[in-house]
Amino acid sequence: MKPFMDRDFLLESETARHLYHDYAAAMPLIDYHCHLSPREIYEDGRFDDLAQIWLGGRTDGGSCFGDHYKWRIMRSNGVPEAYITGGKDGYARFEKFAGALELAIGNPMYHWCCLELHQYFGIDGYLTSRNCKNIWEHCNQMLRNDPQMTVRGLIRQSHVAFIGTTDDPIDSLEWHKKLAADSSFKCQVCPSFRPDKALGIANPGFAGYMAALAQATGRERLETLDDVRAALLERLEFFAAAGCRAADHGLDAVPFRPVSDEAANAAYQKALRGGALSSEEAEGYQTAVLLFLGRAYHRLDIVMQLHYSCLRNVNRKMYAALGPDTGFDMIAPNECIGSIAALLSALNDTDECPKTILYSLNPSDNAQIGTLLGCFQSGGIPGKIQHGAAWWFNDTKTGMEAQMRSLANLGLLGNFVGMLTDSRSFLSYTRHDYFRRILCNLIGSWVENGEYPNDEQALSRIVKGICYHNAERYFNI
Repeated sequence: MKPFMDRDFLLESETARHLYHDYAAAMPLIDYHCHLSPREIYEDGRFDDLAQIWLGGRTDGGSCFGDHYKWRIMRSNGVPEAYITGGKDGYARFEKFAGALELAIGNPMYHWCCLELHQYFGIDGYLTSRNCKNIWEHCNQMLRNDPQMTVRGLIRQSHVAFIGTTDDPIDSLEWHKKLAADSSFKCQVCPSFRPDKALGIANPGFAGYMAALAQATGRERLETLDDVRAALLERLEFFAAAGCRAADHGLDAVPFRPVSDEAANAAYQKALRGGALSSEEAEGYQTAVLLFLGRAYHRLDIVMQLHYSCLRNVNRKMYAALGPDTGFDMIAPNECIGSIAALLSALNDTDECPKTILYSLNPSDNAQIGTLLGCFQSGGIPGKIQHGAAWWFNDTKTGMEAQMRSLANLGLLGNFVGMLTDSRSFLSYTRHDYFRRILCNLIGSWVENGEYPNDEQALSRIVKGICYHNAERYFNI
């Protein structure tokens, strides 16, 4: 029997162990998509206890923040919501989580938590309801006193070279500017452009958001579609000047319904008046804005990320109580791959298709994405169109393997830009280590089986590329 989570955790062959320990493990990290707060990074604060950094909870304003992966595990164990996002004391919440984690065999959260305890807190064992008190006290003492356990200290420990946060177009980027001016912090922290609210024409609050976007650009109002385009372009160029490398779109499904500017503008005017839009009207407006932004991304060399196939906030009662991003989302089936192909093709018609990363929450879409990639690659940019890392519910061991096997089967795995955290936690960088072990084990199995030559130079290039260099090149870091 192998020991639990030893030095060679998940590495099942000599080749896998060699690739991980000699190449992957020491590479810096590029976290090109996450939800960390640039303000927290700049202020370099500390965490009160392990519950705060692991579980989060309700803020004074009533909204919730934290790790909804952990919240889902606790809910699945029947833990009352007061211990999850409510006002129970930190240790009581942590104890409930420890009891639930014991049952999470086969869940990546079990591995992530143990890796975090080991890497950041020096704990070689694992968390149980029997030892949670000792672990709580040990970790809290480090969080409060160890000079390496501040926000920046955790980032330094993790060898992070670049962080791409997720930022609304109306953001002032104040904290990014302060970080850029701080030469004492070597990790580069740059904004990413997330214009979802400007595309959400059928969502409540759309008109109010467009008023805020107008204010951010010094306009009294955005009266027309052309005004919207001009405001978004102004903010995108502002982001680009602050080092923005990527844009991100979180869409239930990617639309493509080309309409005239007149029709898209009519839909926009209707939405501003509070009118109910048909799906055709909403998709026509969204397509017009996506095409405009795609061309702007190409001109500014900003990567377009498309996240789709998520059905959000399906528990209406809990959404009303807690708001979005609190663990009540699920995988959605859809058939929008043809729309994505049409969107890329329309941009490609005028040679304005940007570098694009596609992420579907539905693993059934892997092969569709894999075949789409080859249709829009381009000379001079290796892997211009990317199959994004296994996302959200798919960043499990089997999910990561499935995504990489599909990419290898249908494209060039060696040009893959690798892992990201997509996280709000400063401890989640162990997910990169988890990914790297799975990557090296997969490649090692192909070499050991005689499916790829034991070519040291080629293997080193592939592993180092996927771990760091491909993203470094792709995002111009």
